[in-house]
Amino acid sequence: MTRDSDGRHAMLPGAGDERTPRGRGFAAMDPVRRREIASLGGRAAHRSGHAHEFDSHEAAVAGRKGGLASGGHRRRAAALDGRGS
Repeated sequence: MTRDSDGRHAMLPGAGDERTPRGRGFAAMDPVRRREIASLGGRAAHRSGHAHEFDSHEAAVAGRKGGLASGGHRRRAAALDGRGS
């Protein structure tokens, strides 16, 4: 697949020299319609019992992992040791 000068995916030729974007799947859909489809899928998953729901403990663990991954624990430790800026 080629890219044009702006780095976007290549376009298919339209009528004459006019070029139209090539839309594929959900990316080509109107954002409102995409959101409607996603909402239907989410509701169906909850109704069938297949949707995951975080409890407060799981959310706390996930937040802690995110903070550790960001390096926040190193900055806090350095500040406590007097090495931080």
